[in-house]
Amino acid sequence: MTGTAAPRVIHTAQALVDEVLEVPSLPPRGGNVVPTAVARYAASAVNVLLAAARSGAACVHAGSVGTGPNADLIRSVLDEAGVLVSAPPVPEVDTGTCLVLLEPSAERTFITVQGAERQISVDSLATSAPAAGDVVCVSGYSLVGPTCSPLVTWLESLPDGVGIVLDPGAPFADLEQVVRERVLALCTVWSGNADEADGLARIAAGRPARRPGEGALPIGESASAVATVLSSDATIVVRDGPAGCVVHRDGATTEFPGFPQTPVDTNGAGDTHTGVLVAEIAKGAPWPDAATRANAAGAIKVTRRGPDTAPTTAEIDAFLDRESPGSQ
Repeated sequence: MTGTAAPRVIHTAQALVDEVLEVPSLPPRGGNVVPTAVARYAASAVNVLLAAARSGAACVHAGSVGTGPNADLIRSVLDEAGVLVSAPPVPEVDTGTCLVLLEPSAERTFITVQGAERQISVDSLATSAPAAGDVVCVSGYSLVGPTCSPLVTWLESLPDGVGIVLDPGAPFADLEQVVRERVLALCTVWSGNADEADGLARIAAGRPARRPGEGALPIGESASAVATVLSSDATIVVRDGPAGCVVHRDGATTEFPGFPQTPVDTNGAGDTHTGVLVAEIAKGAPWPDAATRANAAGAIKVTRRGPDTAPTTAEIDAFLDRESPGSQ
């Protein structure tokens, strides 16, 4: 990569195949349910990469992809979107799957079967060759199990000027303290949902974990608390579905309202928000523009079935034109 090349979005997390079953409700324990529809998608890290690519970013998947029908689907979808898969295939092991039970409320429940995506190494990640200006995306789900050690070791070796965006996921608050601290020390952007921010905020403040039935902290409050465990020049983004998100930067927290919609499928909405956000970061967009466009992308996505249905730049533009004051 030359010094004049455009910054890229590089994702290190797991690409899985989602097997989506639309169900009228979750079955009781020991019970049965008959799905009303079944579909199969390349998903997880793929969702973020598709969203970023559709917003004009040059994208690379640095995670491992296996050999078999699941891996073939992932490579085909990424290739069609112009996303490079940098690491060589993992031989004789297919990529894993995630069984998704999607309810009419748009809520989803996951059961994950792991595969080749967990077989990364420092060398396989290094095939993505990050350079100054690139944005490297990290998922908290990669910080558990066999992917943790090679990923953190590789992240600590990256050259100056490479941005590291952490999407913490549910596991992050429960990581060993030393792992949490090593990753947070590297993080230039922390982007998570209200629950994830609440979990880290409570750790930062030395407070007990949230009790069942207790609400999450307001996202502005949790963003400020998360900032205390990151470097002073890091940016914190906390999203809260239809309410939008907040951005905490340089000691100040700014709210960016969402665009409430009637959802049909929330699977991949957070990934879409993250993908558009990192694409805008890579392009050097101002934070207000990046946050607003990410909010709009998430709003569009929840009106579409399938985790891979992130909007294009033109679709986000048209949506914002319709939603802007005075457009009616």
